[in-house]
Amino acid sequence: MEKGEFYRRDRNWHPPGYAPGYKSSALRSPRRVLLSLPQSNADLHGPVFGHGMLDPLDHDLIRNFGTGGEAIGERIVVHGRVIDQNAKPVAGTLIEVWQANACGRYRHVRDSYVAPLDPNFGGCGRVITDAEGYYAFRTIKPGPYPWRNNGSDWRPAHIHFSIFGHAFTQRLISQFYFEGDPLIAKCPIVNTIPDAAAVDSLVAKLDLENQGPFDHLTYRFDIVLRGRRSTFFENRTEGN
Repeated sequence: MEKGEFYRRDRNWHPPGYAPGYKSSALRSPRRVLLSLPQSNADLHGPVFGHGMLDPLDHDLIRNFGTGGEAIGERIVVHGRVIDQNAKPVAGTLIEVWQANACGRYRHVRDSYVAPLDPNFGGCGRVITDAEGYYAFRTIKPGPYPWRNNGSDWRPAHIHFSIFGHAFTQRLISQFYFEGDPLIAKCPIVNTIPDAAAVDSLVAKLDLENQGPFDHLTYRFDIVLRGRRSTFFENRTEGN
């Protein structure tokens, strides 16, 4: 990443650590002043991901798990660019994604939602950005699901993603939503973010110009690293 002007963080862009509407933040939120820790040599020069380790179907969640057919649900493609605060592309970065299936259930031993599992959907994938910071993956649009917050709240449809830097310890984690979902405005987790523009930056926009006719809808989601308007990352709430 190029060196340049120092971009002061906008503290109102990120949510507070303690948000009463999001019940588990009462246990997770820090109680003392945050410390700024310098990166160690291990952070900067640790093991890296080999690009040759990707399977040809890693970017296709519709086909990369099942052996008896393709995943069931609304077929979509998500694409976009990873850029820095100066809109310069971030090339060669690994993006991992994971999500619930079309019914809103994860393939996870602790997911107790009554919705059925899809035998042909694993819910995980990965892709590497090209020279222009561009990425794309194909999947099934996930369904919403209930969770034990305030009795029973509902999470809007979303896909989790992580971005890796030059080492495995350089990892940013977040999730994005889908344009037009009425549950976004009602989600206690989303509502911890005070700035409406920051929330909007986590919403993938419908991109009809790049649809796959008679096959899939397409959504555009760009990821901004660093700067005042960086994408919100859950494991770097103080800013990345």
